[in-house]
Amino acid sequence: MRDSSRVFGAVIIGDEILSGKRQDKHFAKVAELLAARGLRLSWVEYLGDDRRRLAETFRRTMAAGDVVFSFGGIGNTPDDHTRQAAAAALGVDLEIHLEGRKELEARFGDEITDRRLQLVTFPAGARIIPNPFNRIPGFMAREHYFVPGFPQMAHPMIEWVLDTFYRNLFSPVDARVEKAFLLTGPTAYESALLDLMERIVADYPTLRLFSLPSIAGQERRHLELGVEGEPTLVDQAMEEIRVEVEKRGIDWRWRE
Repeated sequence: MRDSSRVFGAVIIGDEILSGKRQDKHFAKVAELLAARGLRLSWVEYLGDDRRRLAETFRRTMAAGDVVFSFGGIGNTPDDHTRQAAAAALGVDLEIHLEGRKELEARFGDEITDRRLQLVTFPAGARIIPNPFNRIPGFMAREHYFVPGFPQMAHPMIEWVLDTFYRNLFSPVDARVEKAFLLTGPTAYESALLDLMERIVADYPTLRLFSLPSIAGQERRHLELGVEGEPTLVDQAMEEIRVEVEKRGIDWRWRE
């Protein structure tokens, strides 16, 4: 049975992203890669090139037991702090990874320099993530997967991680559906429907409930209320929602 309790998150690193000089291309892609396998991204954090803050973040997410994809900061320039932050979070030293060195040798031959060896200097005990683009690997530890910031390298590496370690969690994409009502009227507010939403969440813990208010100018147009998950349960939950909103005099129609 698929373990729906696993939480997937992403850490996207780089001062250039926070400054607006470069647009993030990872968030949408990792969400897409997960969705294609019937999985879901639960959170994302954007962080600058701050070693202390990165270490604090990884320490927290490792303690939480989340599966985390970290993008960026594993190069060998002074503004790359991810490997050092990961080592600090793990409480270990950095060391040259022997298998990583072999990948470098396959890439550069005899032209291995101390500077290039920094590219495969990882926290002790880490494993490598193969890089099909140029053979300079990323690394993994405690279900945290550290890949470069370059999308053409990072995204195939994340696909490899998912297909290698999390295939048992995959579910057919068409095994989950999403349905929603568009609610209108003077009581079609989230605050007025909290008790109903809380009941649906409690009665159907495997479904994802969502509510999205729509506002045009100063006026509220409608509230989109629905659930996503296994089709039979979705139909049951939506019928309960329909019955309850009709009792409360709220107009509804299916979202197209």
